[in-house]
Amino acid sequence: MFLGMGLTVSDRHGVRVLSFPAEGPKLATDRDAVDLIAQSFDHRPDLIVIPVERLDEGFFTLSTRIAGEIVQKFVTYGMRLAIIGDISRHLDASAALRDYVRETNQGRQVWFVANLDELDTQLQRVAQK
Repeated sequence: MFLGMGLTVSDRHGVRVLSFPAEGPKLATDRDAVDLIAQSFDHRPDLIVIPVERLDEGFFTLSTRIAGEIVQKFVTYGMRLAIIGDISRHLDASAALRDYVRETNQGRQVWFVANLDELDTQLQRVAQK
């Protein structure tokens, strides 16, 4: 369902998913994350999907702490997060980021997926546990 401002809500494997568009302000601070979470509350999502294009470049350099601060806000507010898109160039450049992505993808709270098929795979994996 299209909600305006590029937002869509869908049901994927029994999970209410709110997807943000690729166009829009970059998430560069924890305050940006809080603003995005606030926009989502009225839609009552189980999972928020953010395209990789919405993330500040510094997000992918773990030493900036941007990723940690943004992800922590989602955890604090009890919102699951999926970052969707191609991050291969960032993964190629950083062993630490590769480890971080591998670890988060094994959990239930934060995922990095290349596309909706990978998101569906993650949702099915979690549903089976």
